[in-house]
Amino acid sequence: MSRRLLLSVAGVTLLSATACGAPSTSKGDAGAGGAGGPGAAPSPGPVPPATTPSGPPAGTRAGSPPAVNVPSPALSSPAAERRISNPLYSLASHDKLVALTLDDGPDPTHTPAVLAILRKHGVRATFFLVGENAAEHPALVREIAQEGHHLANHTWTHPDLRNLPDAQVRDELERTSEVLQKATGKPLTWFRAPGGDFSSVTLRTCSELGMRPMGWSVDPRDWARPGTSKITTRVLEAIRPGSIVLNHDGGGDRSQTIAALQTYLPMLIDDGYQFTAPR
Repeated sequence: MSRRLLLSVAGVTLLSATACGAPSTSKGDAGAGGAGGPGAAPSPGPVPPATTPSGPPAGTRAGSPPAVNVPSPALSSPAAERRISNPLYSLASHDKLVALTLDDGPDPTHTPAVLAILRKHGVRATFFLVGENAAEHPALVREIAQEGHHLANHTWTHPDLRNLPDAQVRDELERTSEVLQKATGKPLTWFRAPGGDFSSVTLRTCSELGMRPMGWSVDPRDWARPGTSKITTRVLEAIRPGSIVLNHDGGGDRSQTIAALQTYLPMLIDDGYQFTAPR
């Protein structure tokens, strides 16, 4: 982080970001958006592909460049199962390129506010939507897609998938994909397990449904509502080139997250960061 960016957050208690969400619940404040309970700058040049490191690194950055293309899971043979992928925790980028993700929406109050902020700063994001919320607000789902953001699967009810039988895990993912695809006419690319808790069954089901799993590397724990200044500081301290940032637009009162986005997005863009939405 640049000296100017560090100075801009002086006087605020610095807390390191955690790389994993809190234990997930079915819904509400305890659910860490997709995790249990996260103005265009000059072009950074050729966009590098995303990678799937073994664990979540720290880092991230801002802007509005072309989306990063991530290869879809390959078929071992025409009739074979798709290859199971490990979760993506960061982008392969040495430039100031990062991804912003928002979990647990859509929410009729907070999601429109988030969209307005992203529109103002020219930032594209990935929205990991809860199926039952999407079914209740289909117009909002279409609005997210129409504004150029990516839609992604975050289960139907936001449960802890590790405690569910195989058939129910599939139902959680499949129902959500069907609703989102119906709203936009496009297949989904990404899935995130609530709490980031990816089991072998979840990874296999995700792959069979044509999706790849995505985690995160910067978690300001905004779902816990620690205060706008703490959310802001945690993001700014942890951000690195290639980071995937976890924020929430649903699952409870997200006014602190919205205020933090209004603060840290322009700061990151001024510092040369750009945002992308992995495909």
